[in-house]
Amino acid sequence: MAIERVAVLGSGSWGTAFAKVIADSGPEVVMWARRQEVAAEITETRVNSGYLPGISLPANLAATSDPAKALDGADAVVLAVPSQTLRVNLSAWKELLPPDATLVSLSKGVELGTLKRMSEVIREVAGVDESQVAVVSGPNLAKEIAVGQPTATVIACTDHDRAVDLQHACSNSYFRPYTNTDVVGCELGGACKNVIALACGMAAGMGYGDNTMASIITRGLAETARLGAALGADPLTFAGLAGLGDLVATCASPLSRNRSFGERLGKGDTLAQAQEAAHGQVAEGVKSCSSILELARAHDVDMPITEGVNGVCHDGLSVRDLGAALLGRDRKHERQ
Repeated sequence: MAIERVAVLGSGSWGTAFAKVIADSGPEVVMWARRQEVAAEITETRVNSGYLPGISLPANLAATSDPAKALDGADAVVLAVPSQTLRVNLSAWKELLPPDATLVSLSKGVELGTLKRMSEVIREVAGVDESQVAVVSGPNLAKEIAVGQPTATVIACTDHDRAVDLQHACSNSYFRPYTNTDVVGCELGGACKNVIALACGMAAGMGYGDNTMASIITRGLAETARLGAALGADPLTFAGLAGLGDLVATCASPLSRNRSFGERLGKGDTLAQAQEAAHGQVAEGVKSCSSILELARAHDVDMPITEGVNGVCHDGLSVRDLGAALLGRDRKHERQ
């Protein structure tokens, strides 16, 4: 089914950038913004100055603060809110969702308390089959995409035809989407990379170089893949765009909120100081590290980097002690 109208619920950096991607690919796009003044600015000036200043948005992209208007007649609904607020937001919108619309998650995390992936939250709250839910994951730094720098991504859905429909709806000269049916692997890659990026940022803040970064990235990928294997993901997914691709971009780029947040911690900021410096931008890994660690423990999966990041963010562990703890672990085979 051709996707001609898309609702994007959320007007942050990634929601706005992805809305631009879709509009540049042809479909009509209506964004929902929580604040009416943001919706008015987008519609009237074609700019979202609070999140993507200086980026001109296409003429076929409008915005509203009324979710009913955004959702009316939508063939696909893109959910672009922080992972820990997805449930409450979707609960308020569920009666407005078009019955057969494809529900697309941009959120990357594991829900606190329930330990559910975002697609599982969507299925539960909206009361839809897994075949109606898709996720987008990959090396997708919002600012680079918004200015038209080439990138690729993965659209994962158990219904391959739906994934292909979405693929056509967001393919253009700078954005190349691939399809996948491994929703579990794509979601875990997207959630865990935020935590590993925090660790890379901490190391950078302490002045460590590329060897350290490469080691954290590689061992971070290993523990992500271990969790994926325990939950039934395809191991090859973690070698692709939603695994290694997203991990490298998020761990290496100063545009990454999680990397930047971790760097502040590595330089000596407290959690509160780092949050204040983020100016309202959400570093998903700060909260998700707790739920990912709990999920790993429930499946008897060893995730030492995630455990260490959780210790720094929530248990009073110093960044320097985290490094010592990781280096002092028992020696073992690389594949363990």
